[in-house]
Amino acid sequence: MQADGPRACRFGRRWYLNNESWHPSVPPFGEMKCILCWCVSGETHCQRQECPPAACTSPARRDNPCCAKCRGECHCSPKRPVVASAPSQLP
Repeated sequence: MQADGPRACRFGRRWYLNNESWHPSVPPFGEMKCILCWCVSGETHCQRQECPPAACTSPARRDNPCCAKCRGECHCSPKRPVVASAPSQLP
């Protein structure tokens, strides 16, 4: 006998719907933010987040705990320059 619709997936004690994705929770570590799992027709697939190699000697994990980046490397939106509003005090 075959099911009529897409099947759900079981991971640990939880069930997930077809095409649903989640970060798995694995005791004693807790939620694994660097791993993403998803359900496809009753089968669970998981993959670790891929990170580009850091091109420095001592990378740090600041904004993204999954991927190490070089210090001083900024992936943020550009900031507007600060303009001083005080008048110049020339003699």
